[in-house]
Amino acid sequence: MAVTLIYFIAEILLPFIFFLFVWCFRNINGLPWNWPVVGMLPSLFCHLHRVHHRCVDILKLAGGTFHLKGPSFANSDIIITADPANIHFIMSSNFANFPKGPHFKEIFDVLGDGIFNADSDSWARQRKQARALITHDSFRRFLIRTTSEKVRHSLIPVLEQVCNNSRGIVVDLQDLFQRFTFDTTCVLVTGYDPGCLSVGLPDVPFSRALDEAEEAIFMRHCLPESLWKLQRFLGFGHEKQLSRARVVLDSVIEKYISAKREEIMAGKSGGPHELGQENDLDLLSSYINESENDNDSSLRDTILNFMIAGRDTTSSALTWFVWLVSTHPEVEKKIRDELNSVIPEDSRTKLRLFEADEVRNLVYLHAALCESLRLYPPVPFQHKAPARPVVLPSGHYAGPEMKLLFSLYAMGRMEYIWGKDSGEFKPERWITERGTVKHEPSYKFLAFNAGPRTCLGKEVAFTQLKCVAAAIIHNYQIEVVEGHNVSPNVSIILYMKYGLKVRVTKRLD
Repeated sequence: MAVTLIYFIAEILLPFIFFLFVWCFRNINGLPWNWPVVGMLPSLFCHLHRVHHRCVDILKLAGGTFHLKGPSFANSDIIITADPANIHFIMSSNFANFPKGPHFKEIFDVLGDGIFNADSDSWARQRKQARALITHDSFRRFLIRTTSEKVRHSLIPVLEQVCNNSRGIVVDLQDLFQRFTFDTTCVLVTGYDPGCLSVGLPDVPFSRALDEAEEAIFMRHCLPESLWKLQRFLGFGHEKQLSRARVVLDSVIEKYISAKREEIMAGKSGGPHELGQENDLDLLSSYINESENDNDSSLRDTILNFMIAGRDTTSSALTWFVWLVSTHPEVEKKIRDELNSVIPEDSRTKLRLFEADEVRNLVYLHAALCESLRLYPPVPFQHKAPARPVVLPSGHYAGPEMKLLFSLYAMGRMEYIWGKDSGEFKPERWITERGTVKHEPSYKFLAFNAGPRTCLGKEVAFTQLKCVAAAIIHNYQIEVVEGHNVSPNVSIILYMKYGLKVRVTKRLD
């Protein structure tokens, strides 16, 4: 009897499942089908493995903005847009109506009350404090010194070991860049160097926990709220992964805070230290010294927010940039010629590292980095929700129960924004006829956010990117392993799904 029942159920369900599968993929080049009850959720999950490309397909067909309808039993409708007018309206001209809000904070609850989740007075206070610290001349010198030392004493030795291996060893550059930015960010934020980028390439539980947390947060954007909350309550799937990752993150950060408090108390003689003292340049020291009443929970949230901002965005940008340059020889040559222009002729055939001041004003290098960020923004999407109902410039209605999602990845590929060659890697589009860097409005080029929430670390990021990129491009030849699959992952940070597997050889002896 039981066997008969199973066969009966299978006869009914299998054709339905097959029809659903075929229908979802039949629409791969069209707009999602709005199913009864479940809305467009089946189409979303059919294309989840290529979600960034799917956004490009949909927004091209829809003219830049599309209303993605969620299940009728959940308030999960999403307006997806790549329209600069909509983004300017949301991020600038109507900024007050688009706070992060409680729903955003719940999705990103692992970040606590840090600056990424904060609104109103809390956000203004944190931003003012962060700006004062990050833009201070002493911190900038600390950044340059930290970056230079990490390149010289960690990145170069690892690359030299790879080059000297006669077997033509394959290395994952994405992993090296993540280790590099994790180490430098730890130094800048906490004052401690975990030494993850070393010849032995040790295991990094904290870094792995960040990756797992970001993947789980992405899934919260895809699932109806009731479903991911059920996962969290029952403790399975990506929510279990997030819970496990949070334990690791909290444990490591707690040790940093405890050690820093002990270090400061042992070194104090009199009043608080001033930013600029040699032992007091990292952000954690500054926050403890300037805000004596900050508790460990507040410091934990601040550290984690800065760690994600510093480690993930810069390493993602470096990975995609080096891949693009290594696969575009004409761009690579122009960057090398420009680098040669700032060093003595007799030094051009020797291993050479570049100081921040040497590469700061290099126009073509800056243009190539901007072009890479346009095509592969480290944060590929953002979401907002209006506090009060509005009609967007595109004509779409948005109520408080809806999400508005910007696809930065799609924006870089829209012909009506960047022209018919929008899909090409073309640094020249960032250079004016006078040979200077061309400015593009932030609501068109959103890699560093826009409006009042424009990224405070933009100059910090460009300093690191230029120093590392110059060292690699000038001294080494990067060859991507033949047949290696380069495709975006599915996460809130745009990494390569399978890493960047390359062979590295010396250019100069």
